Amino acid sequence: MSPLAAQAISTRRLDLLPLHVEHAQEMAAVLSDPALHLFIGGTPSTPQELRSRYRRMTAGSPDPAVSWLNWVIRLRDESCLTGTVQATVGPSGHGLVAEIAWVVGTPWQGRGIAGEAARGLVDWLGRQSVQSVIAHIHPEHRASAAVATAAGLTPTDEWHEGEIRWHRDNKR
Repeated sequence: MSPLAAQAISTRRLDLLPLHVEHAQEMAAVLSDPALHLFIGGTPSTPQELRSRYRRMTAGSPDPAVSWLNWVIRLRDESCLTGTVQATVGPSGHGLVAEIAWVVGTPWQGRGIAGEAARGLVDWLGRQSVQSVIAHIHPEHRASAAVATAAGLTPTDEWHEGEIRWHRDNKR
């Protein structure tokens, strides 16, 4: 199977746009709140650090069987970027599996943006023949648990590096 490529995804209020290095400047401001790193660690990146990271990400996975798919979230009515969603897609014993993640900047949280973006992403992945979607969520991160639930994922009994594995099978 050929690698997947991120394509524009539209939801009711959002455009998920394939990530480009040029998004780094605006995204550095979107992701500048240190509170965003409470559960994932690290500190906010500078525009230069994001440009470097985005160059690596958009170059793609060194493994030809794995696709790195990254989008910025654009809130259409406000014409601004608000966060990111991503999926790493690769083969498993039961077809393609996607590990997804999301982050929405602090000023836009609490408006359902992450849930809408995650649902749009999971629906798109299902149309790309991805059989299974997983996410790893810190057990105290209630907002991310709500986003995963909105995207149709359910928690499992599995743990990975202090986080709970959430899962959804895309029925075909």
